[in-house]
Amino acid sequence: MNFSRHCVRIFAPIQKLGRQPKNPCLLLQRTFHNSTPLAEIKPFLLPDIGEGIKEVQIIQWFVEPGARVEQFDKLCEVQSDKAAAEITSRFDGVIKKLHYEAEDMAQVGKPLCDIDVQSDSAVDESPAPFQVEQAGSRASPQQPQKAVKQHQQEGPDKTATDTSAISKSKPASLATPAVRGLLKELNVDIADVSGTGKDGRVMKDDVHRFVEARDAGPGSAPPTQFSRPSSGEGEVQIETRLKLSPIQSQMFKTMTRSLSIPQFLYTDEINITPISAIRERLNHQSTSQRLTYLPFIIKAVSLALEEFPLLNSRVEVGDEQDSPQLIMREKHNIGIAMDTSQGLLVPNIKNISSLSIIDIASEISRLQSLAKAGKLSVTDLTGGTFTVSNIGSIGGTYVAPVIVQSEVAILGVGKARTVPAFDEQDRVVKREILNFSWSADHRVVDGATMARMAERVRGFVEEPGAMMTRLK
Repeated sequence: MNFSRHCVRIFAPIQKLGRQPKNPCLLLQRTFHNSTPLAEIKPFLLPDIGEGIKEVQIIQWFVEPGARVEQFDKLCEVQSDKAAAEITSRFDGVIKKLHYEAEDMAQVGKPLCDIDVQSDSAVDESPAPFQVEQAGSRASPQQPQKAVKQHQQEGPDKTATDTSAISKSKPASLATPAVRGLLKELNVDIADVSGTGKDGRVMKDDVHRFVEARDAGPGSAPPTQFSRPSSGEGEVQIETRLKLSPIQSQMFKTMTRSLSIPQFLYTDEINITPISAIRERLNHQSTSQRLTYLPFIIKAVSLALEEFPLLNSRVEVGDEQDSPQLIMREKHNIGIAMDTSQGLLVPNIKNISSLSIIDIASEISRLQSLAKAGKLSVTDLTGGTFTVSNIGSIGGTYVAPVIVQSEVAILGVGKARTVPAFDEQDRVVKREILNFSWSADHRVVDGATMARMAERVRGFVEEPGAMMTRLK
């Protein structure tokens, strides 16, 4: 078969138009070629992690520009006002750009990093990529993932510099924002502190121990900004400006919004002597789960909410054109205010009405352990419908708790006290009492409704038998 004759026949129409190719077959061959697919840079947006959180702080990066990632590989760890979370990749590709440095505040819905999703072919054809040694099969919190070809081409000096930069950024990833704020306040380099927390995380106690040892050591001196001024300096006040931690920033915003809601306080004194006797008897019989007063109180609140569902609702204000609405909620997800090294956290126990008192006690223990380790999940911290703040575990008799915007009521529990009281025969007896302080949204809850709810809870606590008959 004469291929050239066929080529001439194919390009005959071109010849009639006066555009005679010098070699038609060569022209035909040039129409078939391979091309490198165009790179597609996709911005990876910081996903919404719920509960109205608009910004988070970058704790650490697990990747660097040039690192290859696959779906569900860890990109970074972030800290909100409620908990730390790991962000994973949605794409396969190569990291092209990080939009934030460690400790920067990142906005939800904004690009976190850029990923080249078409770079796999280019990487596969290259020699073995530069790789930072990792401390295990998964990404180590202190070492980013492997980098691709351009790191090899930049030479050993550039590689050493990059590795040094990565190493210098390690300390920022070993402490929560609250602890880092304390480090700045006390003028302590985190690299000098040995962490006793999980994965070597530096805790507040570690910082305080280090400062005590440093100040007590020979030749040591306290930080200049907090040292006592000498007599020659007069009465000059020394001030240090500190940024709020993510938890403090979110608390600032949340409480500012909450205090724009008109709320009222209702307090009462509760006799917990009967529950105290039951609790001691149960704790003596079983050592598997120690019972405090709190599970009984939470269960009593849930039983009362069945009669007063308004106090389990939330208010939806909407736009100026829309009238406010009440959103009624069926499940009782009761939050427990907890004091942690990171600050105030309020995880919640889901669907209290379906749990026994022992189940509630177990859930409280689980949440306290996770909060202490800084491992509360987003699920634990979102979806609350009512809050109980047991300030009495620290101290104090009375409290004026502040409701959050997504709820209409909150209960503050004071410290248990033993007091003398009169019984029905006017004899002086010993009683254990607690002070309950209720706050409610006065836009939708009137004082009479709150008082009836409080009286119902008081009845369940002071007469545990009535509560037991309502348990399912």
